[in-house]
Amino acid sequence: MQKAMLIMPDEQDSERETKEVGKVSVNKRGVATKEGLETIAQRLVRLRKERGITQAQMATMLGISQPVVSDYERGALRLHGELILKVAEILNVSADELLGREEPSPRKKPGPQSQLEKQMQAIANLPRKEQQQLLAVVEAFISQHATR
Repeated sequence: MQKAMLIMPDEQDSERETKEVGKVSVNKRGVATKEGLETIAQRLVRLRKERGITQAQMATMLGISQPVVSDYERGALRLHGELILKVAEILNVSADELLGREEPSPRKKPGPQSQLEKQMQAIANLPRKEQQQLLAVVEAFISQHATR
């Protein structure tokens, strides 16, 4: 029977210690921060929530389903290169920051949401079919006014 070991950062020095956590192997990869060990999945959740974006909204922006976003956030799926770049852009961070290779840059506190931002959030919560219909109307309106 295998015993699982969990690598935990030691608070007193930079060495690592291991802890037995049961019969199942636990493989945690992450970056040690002041707050402790943070995985890419945990960082993704934290950054998404800090920006007030729901899993459903993130899924819409990425063109994937909400359960897939959940899988990324639970660490059941790993982010691939192109997706890392898209997620970093959506969350307004560098890919290095998303991956934990660079410290977060100090951010200004966001101001009040504009009316357009509020409407975009409401649209993101609509069913996909209704979003597509609305997008078709908006695209037609833009193309009509762009030709003038």
